[in-house]
Amino acid sequence: MDKIRNFCIIAHIDHGKSTIADRMMELTGTVEKREMKDQLLDSMELEREKGITIKLTPVTMHWKGYTLNLIDTPGHVDFSYEVSRSLQAVETAVLVVDATQGIQAQTLANVYLALEQDLTIIPVINKVDLPAADVEGVAKQIINLLGCRREDIIETSGKTGYNVDKILDAVIETAPIGFRAASGRPVATGGRRSSSPCQAPDSLKPTGAVSTRALIFDSYFDDYRGVVLYVRVVDGEILKNSEILMMAAGTKGLALEVGILTPKMSPRDKLSEGEIGYIVTNLKTTREAKVGDTVTLVKAPAENALPGYKNVLPFVYAGFFPVSNDQYKELKEAIEKLALSDSALRYEPENSPVLGFGLRIGFLGLLHMDIIKERLEREFNLDLIVTNPSTNYEVVMNNGEVREIKSAADLPDASEIKEIREPWVKGEIILPKSMIGNVLNLINEKRGHQTNVSYIEDRAVIDFEAPMANLLTDFYDQLKSATSGYASFNYELAGYRADDLVRVDFLVGGHKMDALSVMAHRSEADGIGREVTKKLKEVIPRQNWEVALQAAIGARVIARETIGAYRKDVTVKIHTGDRDRKAKLLEKQKRGKARMKRFGKIDIPSEAFTVMLKRD
Repeated sequence: MDKIRNFCIIAHIDHGKSTIADRMMELTGTVEKREMKDQLLDSMELEREKGITIKLTPVTMHWKGYTLNLIDTPGHVDFSYEVSRSLQAVETAVLVVDATQGIQAQTLANVYLALEQDLTIIPVINKVDLPAADVEGVAKQIINLLGCRREDIIETSGKTGYNVDKILDAVIETAPIGFRAASGRPVATGGRRSSSPCQAPDSLKPTGAVSTRALIFDSYFDDYRGVVLYVRVVDGEILKNSEILMMAAGTKGLALEVGILTPKMSPRDKLSEGEIGYIVTNLKTTREAKVGDTVTLVKAPAENALPGYKNVLPFVYAGFFPVSNDQYKELKEAIEKLALSDSALRYEPENSPVLGFGLRIGFLGLLHMDIIKERLEREFNLDLIVTNPSTNYEVVMNNGEVREIKSAADLPDASEIKEIREPWVKGEIILPKSMIGNVLNLINEKRGHQTNVSYIEDRAVIDFEAPMANLLTDFYDQLKSATSGYASFNYELAGYRADDLVRVDFLVGGHKMDALSVMAHRSEADGIGREVTKKLKEVIPRQNWEVALQAAIGARVIARETIGAYRKDVTVKIHTGDRDRKAKLLEKQKRGKARMKRFGKIDIPSEAFTVMLKRD
């Protein structure tokens, strides 16, 4: 235990976490030079392409006689629960801040998570070798945020490897030894402790023998081996071929193999207290062993699970339909495969009169949705139509029953509804002081309200609350436009609130399109109706008859556009000026168009279902 240090790297997206992790592995000789490549811990092609970390990745390194266990964490708000679990598995957090961008929204969110877990925080300024680096300015921001001294901040460059050894030394010198109070028992202390205000408080020595407990901070499904768990052993030890029990899920399994990651799997006979490693199980899906659950032994189970577990529920939903109905089976099989490794993914079959068979899928956020969509298209070669993303609503019926709906099409009859509640979020935007006015206007436009404005050096932090549905489509794009790309945004769910919400239906040629229906506030319904009908007019092709595009709330039409009919000049063959003959032919054409309007089928292209994603 005295020679083990567990730490993670936390930062905003693209501040250089994975690059610093690469240099650490190079420096400690964990990976040979010839096997080294950029973002080694980001194993997915999509992670490398977007420059973001999606999955947590642990690695064991050896430095100056110490065993260092590193966890590289995702930087995006959608995966904040996974980050909080990885923080519970370690004692130290290396906080990386980009010298060119300074403190951003996810930096703050991750610092708050680290402080909640009572971690030692080692502040690091990365990318100091860039010409645009403002090292002193960023150092002042970090001192304001953490209250530490200037000499505690390590200046480094993940690209060149400058001062990366100092980060490893700092982890050894300042990390408290043993598991923290989150394990439900006191923790040991040892080694040299820095007197920096950035440090977590000292604790007591452990007493008495305890049952085996290990925290699952990530899991994934391997096609050939089953579910693989990444764990931190808190108490006791887990031997190869032990019978294990997941305390929250209540499922039992076998530890077919245990070991550490270097970052390849290195089998061992056992995982001991304080170690971070992997367990290959005989489980068939990650739903049986979720992130945050506690692993214990069947023969001597622990009395209490480790704190902090929660069942992560999606709150962004979208319909996924194959362009060709022949691909529905492939889509279902592809989602089932992805769900084996992603326990947060929820899906159910959905049928649309226009789009045919598809799936309604629940996600943790918009980035999560984009990643799943791209993986379906790349890894499974599927052509998809994705409907407008929506959130879930709570509907209180007249009899007091509370129903949860995931789509506007599921809304019961208005006469049976007492009230509709929508999810609200607490948001945090960090931006330059000079751009506050534009952002406050944008928040007001989204029916939100500012709750607080504070300042970190030359940056402002705006705290606000707003309805989730209004932030789903294009809020992030508008925020970037209003601040010339300088703002960063972070949010968390803040509960449900009742409001005057209505369902806006869209009718094409008199037929209601359920896939286009949206929930909206009554004050915004007219504007959405006019905007969407105009866009539908642009994407739906002209027919041989007139097509009416309408937006309606119940039976009341609030907006209308008309797509004019193609019209053949039937009088061209008449060479005389006989008025009666012309009138007769025009009347015949009119009757034919009326008949077509009754029986004709309108071909609606897939772009019509994505117009909601591209609001101006």
